[in-house]
Amino acid sequence: MSLSRFVSLLALAVPFTVAHAVEIDGRIDPAEWQDGHHVTDFRKIQPLTGDPGSLPTEAWILATPDGLAIAFRATHPAGVPRTRQKVQRDFSEQVDRVNAFIDFDGDGRTGYAFTVSSTGGIADEVITNENQFSNDWDGQWRHAVSEDEQGWSVELLIPWHTAPMRDGVDGQRTLKVFLARVIGATGERMAWPAASFERPRFLSDFAPITVPKHDQSLLAITPYLSGLYDNVGGRGDFNAGADVFWKPNGRFQLTATVKPDFGQVEADDLVVNFSATETFISDKRPFFTENQGIFELTTPSDDSQQLYTRRVGSTGDITAAVKLNGSLGKVNYGLFSADEDGATGRSYRALRVVRDFDTQNLGAMLTRVDDPWRARDATVLGMDHNWRPTARWNVRTRLLGSRIAQAGNEVDDVGATVWADYEMDDGWRQQWIAMHFGNDLQLNDFGYLSRNSTNYLHWEVRKRFTALPEDSRYSSKDWRGRVSSSYNNRGDKLNDQFRVSREGQLRNGSYEYAQINVNSAGINDMLLRGNGIVRMPANFNTYLQYERPRKGDWAHEAEAEAFTGGLAGNRRLGAGAGYTGTYFINDAFSLYGGFYALYTPDWLVWQREDLVGGFQRRQVSLDAGLNWVMTDRHQLRVKMQAIALDARMQDAWRFDRQGQALVAPDPVNDFSVRNLGFQIRYRYELAPLSYLYVVYARGGYEQRTGTDGVQDLLQDSVRLRDDEQLVVKLSYRFEI
Repeated sequence: MSLSRFVSLLALAVPFTVAHAVEIDGRIDPAEWQDGHHVTDFRKIQPLTGDPGSLPTEAWILATPDGLAIAFRATHPAGVPRTRQKVQRDFSEQVDRVNAFIDFDGDGRTGYAFTVSSTGGIADEVITNENQFSNDWDGQWRHAVSEDEQGWSVELLIPWHTAPMRDGVDGQRTLKVFLARVIGATGERMAWPAASFERPRFLSDFAPITVPKHDQSLLAITPYLSGLYDNVGGRGDFNAGADVFWKPNGRFQLTATVKPDFGQVEADDLVVNFSATETFISDKRPFFTENQGIFELTTPSDDSQQLYTRRVGSTGDITAAVKLNGSLGKVNYGLFSADEDGATGRSYRALRVVRDFDTQNLGAMLTRVDDPWRARDATVLGMDHNWRPTARWNVRTRLLGSRIAQAGNEVDDVGATVWADYEMDDGWRQQWIAMHFGNDLQLNDFGYLSRNSTNYLHWEVRKRFTALPEDSRYSSKDWRGRVSSSYNNRGDKLNDQFRVSREGQLRNGSYEYAQINVNSAGINDMLLRGNGIVRMPANFNTYLQYERPRKGDWAHEAEAEAFTGGLAGNRRLGAGAGYTGTYFINDAFSLYGGFYALYTPDWLVWQREDLVGGFQRRQVSLDAGLNWVMTDRHQLRVKMQAIALDARMQDAWRFDRQGQALVAPDPVNDFSVRNLGFQIRYRYELAPLSYLYVVYARGGYEQRTGTDGVQDLLQDSVRLRDDEQLVVKLSYRFEI
């Protein structure tokens, strides 16, 4: 029996007594925690050796009427550097921190991650599909930190209304828990139990904990007011609305919004996309991130999902939306409904049902979009099955079917995916993935699918090295090799690929990643947007990445790539390189700046019909800004991104029925792009999940014929002013 399995069974056998409230002040009072489950067996999971952690760590878990209370005591001797950097919410910086991950239903489907840094910064995430993290969700929970010469302590309280959860049995409820600590100076992560998100199974390996059953009701109303002044159009706008959160008991939860306005308070990264594939953008709008985990139904295809909330509100303002989450016995359910305003507005509906069994989960989701403007109704039925027959195997299956009714015609098609992970001994792992998407499978009315018409197979083998010499620069290395084959659903080979990659964790906390892909010749059936195929020669691409966390006053990131492609194949070499440096004026104030420069010798850009231009592309992206955590409640962020793209025409091509390139006499022009995004954002936290935002934003996009050179384009980009806005937004959460 494995150590983690033994610890899990031992934890399950530990009875909990009824506990009184705990004062969350960061000072661990032995009298308050004497009835809690005491954890001391923290094991190294990064590097994944299973050895005892290098620094003593203790934790306590205590179920109280107010929520699940967890405390950490992190011994930190003077000989180990402490990271005292102030961080903003949902930080990703490598600092001293602790994590508490909770699966409230204990079924391995959805987990909630709560992170506290040694300086009091917090982050919260949702975990789905065993090891997929999303930091878009912000929950309401309490925390406190204290520090002394011997180390530091954290106390946190996670209310029972954080998530819907099933009824217990005989006055008790079984959760699954994962506790971890990270030493910022080295990157070492130690945890109980010895589960790891680097493995195919993570959520399923949490330790079961049986606690007294508590129910906590909550009614919260968050009204908002926002004002926007458009300095370009010379006009203002005012909006008001409200979000409602109601949880009468543990089994049921309702979230609703009326005339939501999400303001211009979150700046998406700039993207210049000339491909036939839509760019995926995550959603940070509060209503759409609150307890969204049950609606997760994804496939191995890049970012694909049946319900993609960024669709909602894309064609009109949202008048109202409602979301229900609940459980009946071992069945979890969710309902989603949203309506857009205006002539082009659409209606979105979703019904989700999930049933948990001992070693598997079975779920189904039905989505529907009514689009009166285009006389289009889109219905998708998805089914997902997660099977964990043994501790070594994890098998996930998805079935999808779509029906599109438009202008009196109906089109049906299906898709299916299977991926299986097998954990072997001595750090060896294997993975198999198979995907089929029909030609007419359409998810993108409500979901996201980068492409249909796909038949894909891959086999991957991995080897993790952790028993490295003490004098090695690395604490662990992870090698992967993959072979794959991809065809469209008409029998055309897209490509075969051989991939080798290596991931390295360094003893000083740094991170390295390297990858090379060798691609066979094949066809591109998306470049011409339905006007034929293009035969592509063999090519390759490589990528290198290095991240060094803060040491002294600096942190560094660097990346580089080399590649071939286009119709030139391996005859022309392209390259890219970038660097970002962060300078810390003090622990609370940092400045960063970076660039990425890209050269593509044979860049294919669709023009019209079967006409394609072959361009020589030079592109430079700049990224700069500052982060100032003035206090725990006051934060200032400045963010600037600029992109300059210079494309000089080399060739013009058309293609015959077999996809062979033919020199075209059609005129194709050089072109250039400049793009700017600039934002100054001040945020004041009045109370938990209650904020005042003051945001100034400016940006623009311009594409024109002719070229001016990348340097001139960058200089011109700062003068773009398609949009210039001042936004003030106030939201306050009232709990009743």
